[in-house]
Amino acid sequence: MSSMHIETPETLADGSKNFDEDGRAKRTGTWITASAHIITAVIGSGVLSLAWAIAQMGWVAGPAVLFAFSFITYFTSTLLADSYRSPDPVHGKRNYTYSEVVKANLGGRKFQLCGLAQYINLVGVTIGYTITASISMVAVKRSNCFHKHGHEDKCNINNYPFMIVFACIQIVLSQIPNFHKLSWLSIVAAVMSFAYSSIGLGLSLAKVIGGAHARTSLTGVQVGVDVSGTEKVWRMFQAIGDIAFAYAFSNVLIEIQDTLKSGPPENRVMKRASLIGIMTTTLFYVLCGCLGYAAFGNDAPGNFLTGFGFYEPFWLIDFANICIAVHLVGAYQVFVQPIFGFVEKWSKEKWPESQFINGEHGVNVPLCEGINLNFFRMLWRTTYVIITAVLAMLFPFFNDFLGLIGSLSFWPLTVYFPIEMYIKRTNMKRFSFTWIWLKILSWVCLIISIISAVGSIQGLAHDLKKYKPFQAQQ
Repeated sequence: MSSMHIETPETLADGSKNFDEDGRAKRTGTWITASAHIITAVIGSGVLSLAWAIAQMGWVAGPAVLFAFSFITYFTSTLLADSYRSPDPVHGKRNYTYSEVVKANLGGRKFQLCGLAQYINLVGVTIGYTITASISMVAVKRSNCFHKHGHEDKCNINNYPFMIVFACIQIVLSQIPNFHKLSWLSIVAAVMSFAYSSIGLGLSLAKVIGGAHARTSLTGVQVGVDVSGTEKVWRMFQAIGDIAFAYAFSNVLIEIQDTLKSGPPENRVMKRASLIGIMTTTLFYVLCGCLGYAAFGNDAPGNFLTGFGFYEPFWLIDFANICIAVHLVGAYQVFVQPIFGFVEKWSKEKWPESQFINGEHGVNVPLCEGINLNFFRMLWRTTYVIITAVLAMLFPFFNDFLGLIGSLSFWPLTVYFPIEMYIKRTNMKRFSFTWIWLKILSWVCLIISIISAVGSIQGLAHDLKKYKPFQAQQ
């Protein structure tokens, strides 16, 4: 006999049920919470590297690439929003995860490829966020050190203790069972992302207004002056990967859509949330990237709040970096919940009789509602957070890691699968005008992904050669 407990719908005071038509807890999300989830997922550590990315490409190509990625991301997210329910986008059966959407629309082999791409990307993002949060925590100590001992002091501080602190916080938050219960965390994280982006923006603007005469150009860093010809090419490839990472949220779009209440139709609400989220982030990205480049020119640091492009006012730099760390606490959860959900669902289907995997135990915690504790969930989620923290300690390189994650995930998850599902769902004729331009878009994005991945791998190899484990990483 199965130990799983199936709840029966209760009628609430207003006559509605506390469960949706699929038997799951009633969803309460709106375009506001969905926009907050998207902004939390998108405006992450990627914004901090945009001044560096634009410095590699210059005033013409830099903003052009930013706008191109924002358009592609929005366009494909609208295609993906229509795939949440299938076969009909309004009344069809719900699909709860990105990989389930691919399975319902494209079937077998592509479902397996999608799952592999999605979960590799999600693991990569959680490792990347552990690296970035620890760098921001270290930057607070370094900022105070520079203020106290002068800008010439090396102020080398080990990242590892801060990675451990971040992992301990994530172990606690990871015990929250469901994604839709994290709306409050996403809203806090979105506020934090606006705070540190605005501080970076303000400091860059102040530096420009203050008469900073940074070297900038239409084509970015100059060959023979700043870099060699080969370095220029590699850096441009890596910069494209950084920008691709800055827009990565397709892999959690379906999970975000699954938090929306049923009326109005989820696909319509999600398209609105995607438009608001991507427009907001693009505005911030262009301002942060362009003003950061104007302030620092071709010498823009890889991360302009932790790479010490700014030293003063030190308290404001400290506050911005604390905001980054708090934001990444929430963003980590947005990206890790689909991994948790996948493994736990698979385990329940594999061992339906296991009390260890399926048993829920009520625990009373002061100031909280009754919390259900599941021993398997607690053990698996804690183990996962520890593994990502250890991997972050082994590869603590900010820009290269972001570029690699962005380039590996951008084509399959943001472009290929949404386009293929749209073609299949609409029974589009092969070699029709729309079919041809969609395929061209997909192939162009594949080539961009490959060259940016190569650039990031070259950057990682270069960093590993000169890596000293007990120095602060920037």
